[in-house]
Amino acid sequence: MGSMGKETTVTVGGAPMYSTKNIIENAVNSKDHTTLVAAVKAAGLVETLSGTGPFTVFAPTNAAFDALPAGTVDTLLKPENKDKLTAILTYHVVPGHLTSKDIEALAMKSGGTAELKTVQGESLKVMKSGNAWVVVDSKGNKADITTANVLQSNGVIHVVDKVLMP
Repeated sequence: MGSMGKETTVTVGGAPMYSTKNIIENAVNSKDHTTLVAAVKAAGLVETLSGTGPFTVFAPTNAAFDALPAGTVDTLLKPENKDKLTAILTYHVVPGHLTSKDIEALAMKSGGTAELKTVQGESLKVMKSGNAWVVVDSKGNKADITTANVLQSNGVIHVVDKVLMP
């Protein structure tokens, strides 16, 4: 790698995201993802998302969580709702290392829409909308990918502006 120059980093939530760190090690530094990190901790997914993966994570911002109906996040963070929270979070995770180029290639192969099976078990659809890429959940809600290809040691993060619901 020496001849390739220094590692390129993307800034997310005001913090550099290092491709040598795993998803959790990077996410904890993003001020835009404190709710996501709290949710991942509450769901007991820290170990999973720190594992070898690779994982492709569609990571909702704090603003995305704030846009949910009032009280939703507080309710989901309660221990008795751990299963529901886990289902929602794992619905944002796709096995494999999928960059935007990979997703675009999958979409082109299947008429413009890539269907990605999530760790939760249901699928997400990713398609182009104008110049942007959107992720569509099973309820038909659309989230814009605001920052793509945030490379991690164990996968890729694509920042999204809405929480996706299975």
